Amino acid sequence: MAGFVLFFALCSVKYDIHMFQLNSYRYSRYFRWLLPGNIVHSTRLCAIVLMMANIPVDALYRIALLLAVAAIHCFKGRKNKVQKTPLVYTARVKRLYTTAIITYTAAVAATAVLAPAYAVAAATTLLLLSDLVMLLANLINTPIEKAINRHYYNDAKRIIDSHKGLIVIGVTGSFGKTSTKNYLANVLAEKYNILVTPGNFNTLLGVIRTIREQLRPYHQVFIVEMGAKQKNDIKEICDLVHPTIGIVTAVGEMHLETFKCIENIQDTKFELINSLPASGTGIINTDSPYIKSYNRITSPCKIVTYGIESSAAYRATGVEYGASGVTYKLSAPQHDGEEYSSHLLGEGNLLNILAATAVADILQVPVEKQKRAIARLQPVEHRLSMRKSGGVTVLDDAYNSNPQGARMALGVLKNFIVGEGNKRIIITPGFVEMGTRQAEANTQLGEQIARCADYAIIVNATNREAIKNGLEKGNMPTGQYFLADSLNHAHAHLATILKAGDVVLYENDLPDNFK
Repeated sequence: MAGFVLFFALCSVKYDIHMFQLNSYRYSRYFRWLLPGNIVHSTRLCAIVLMMANIPVDALYRIALLLAVAAIHCFKGRKNKVQKTPLVYTARVKRLYTTAIITYTAAVAATAVLAPAYAVAAATTLLLLSDLVMLLANLINTPIEKAINRHYYNDAKRIIDSHKGLIVIGVTGSFGKTSTKNYLANVLAEKYNILVTPGNFNTLLGVIRTIREQLRPYHQVFIVEMGAKQKNDIKEICDLVHPTIGIVTAVGEMHLETFKCIENIQDTKFELINSLPASGTGIINTDSPYIKSYNRITSPCKIVTYGIESSAAYRATGVEYGASGVTYKLSAPQHDGEEYSSHLLGEGNLLNILAATAVADILQVPVEKQKRAIARLQPVEHRLSMRKSGGVTVLDDAYNSNPQGARMALGVLKNFIVGEGNKRIIITPGFVEMGTRQAEANTQLGEQIARCADYAIIVNATNREAIKNGLEKGNMPTGQYFLADSLNHAHAHLATILKAGDVVLYENDLPDNFK
């Protein structure tokens, strides 16, 4: 019996830690996921209520409880197997896992010694409350984690402070920062030895790890992607790396659940610009309304603007899209209408290239080398990348999760040339983590889809009604959209309508902790 219970404790804690990791180890985000509308935890609550009732703890009751726990955790185990983002076994996760199991075992053992008749009930109750056991373990580990993080921070600070002459470039924004970082690295690599924060290492701990593991004396430029979930997140990174050039790619209504209002998002993104020295340069996208309207810059640094629609210092004119990508002319202080070309699609990618070009001019990368690097750029995977499959064109924008980026991707879909009888299809679950704006934003998405696509497949129930309302407002006929329960369901339906010559846009992909 003890082995049976311990097995389920191991499975349960693993699942709970996985969800905690997906919610960035933040209590507020985890509880927002945990409490409402979760079948696993609703079942747990019912079981706990039954246990609190005055029912004799006999053998039949024990077996029934254990079977209920088994059913719950089999469900959790099945959910774990289909996670798109697997649990990452970092050192922190291993410490948390160990502490949680020790805490659980100690509590059950203490009950067995002090009140043997209730040992099974205690073990089962703690299984049903494994989330709280895991959070208690995290609380126990907090002093250890803080001490470890402080050591890593001081070590990274020592390394970067000793690297004299290193040019540090910060890149942030509600969207576009990863693409801009990668495009910039390709252009600057024509002249410099570059280090770039890898993947999604855009938190303070991710930057610290990059410095400690990868920064070498021969690096001349360090490009740092800076993400934020709350105020001061970017300032903390800037206080460590001291950038002299900063790029703000866009400001949009992302993570409103934690930021609460757009003004907080603006202030947080501009922490990068306000951290620059007087000799530094801030590069901002004035096509973004919340950037253009921002008037709280406190740094005396130089400001350089870029855009397509706005009257910016760096502008793309004569933009033309084709099967091979885009061509445009560059209007900028150090340029005289030179023609550039790229394999990338969409205004978003073009804006990211303009930001990279502005930095290349500051760091005196020759124009011909800039052109060569830009012509070789490849799309970042899942960010409006294009591929052919069985005669079908697939536009993969699955990692985009914001209204502005979706609008740009839909613009590409709308203007994509297809043959007579072929369709422009979108598959999307809509947007999440937008707080009170979520329903409105997804309704607007539905209206945009109705204008730009011939057929829509809406995935999952999270935003289904809001998007459907938008489709109806946009007068898309009922027969031109389909409501799918999952991505597999969407693909099964897609197979029944797809034919060679169609184009399919994958727009956003819900995080694992959404249903």
